[in-house]
Amino acid sequence: MCPEDDNDHEASSPFRREIKSFVLRQGRTTEAQKRAFDLNWPRFGIEYHGQPRDLQALFPAQQPLILEIGFGNGQALIASAAADPARNHIGAEVHRPGVGRALNAAADLNLQNLRVYAHDAVEVLRHEIADGALNEVRLWFPDPWHKKRHNKRRIVQPPFVALIASKLAPGGLFHLATDWMPYAEHMLDVLEASPEFVNERGPRGIAERPSWRIETHFERRGLKLGHEVADLLYRRK
Repeated sequence: MCPEDDNDHEASSPFRREIKSFVLRQGRTTEAQKRAFDLNWPRFGIEYHGQPRDLQALFPAQQPLILEIGFGNGQALIASAAADPARNHIGAEVHRPGVGRALNAAADLNLQNLRVYAHDAVEVLRHEIADGALNEVRLWFPDPWHKKRHNKRRIVQPPFVALIASKLAPGGLFHLATDWMPYAEHMLDVLEASPEFVNERGPRGIAERPSWRIETHFERRGLKLGHEVADLLYRRK
């Protein structure tokens, strides 16, 4: 996800107008990443149409479905899909350089169980994913919006959590991770107040990084800065 922006523009706020999962700051797209869209998007990409769709029909096999919100450079998404072929993985990311890298990696590994959106995950959730269709949603290291006046921009807010709950099947997992403990506390406040979720580790419980979640680039950066990392595991009731 994106680093903090010092500009307090109303249009960037995810809740003054509508929920957003990002603030768009495009990096440089390399020639290799551009070629990735030409060569690999037809196989691995999902075009956003804004209408409900049968996501399982995009995969060779119908399997439990995972959505990763804001997959960045795709490192964790690719690793998960490669290590867990018994589940189908969908990633949603607005930054085209990261999508390009994920497309190239998916092609290199010939991943049958991976598809990606180059679109805002919140709009994908709202308009393209049927209620109860997901078995897991991952939100790893979202922008923490460190400054207090920017806290309102954090994606984890009650309307967003309600949206996630509506798309998860009963018993489905909402897995969050952050290296900014004030944000972890905020996440706990919001999730603990939700009637749709229960914390796997007990009230306000924080989990260690599960063995199946690789250490991400953002996580390593945070650890080098001396940050603690919190994994939060919430089950849909």
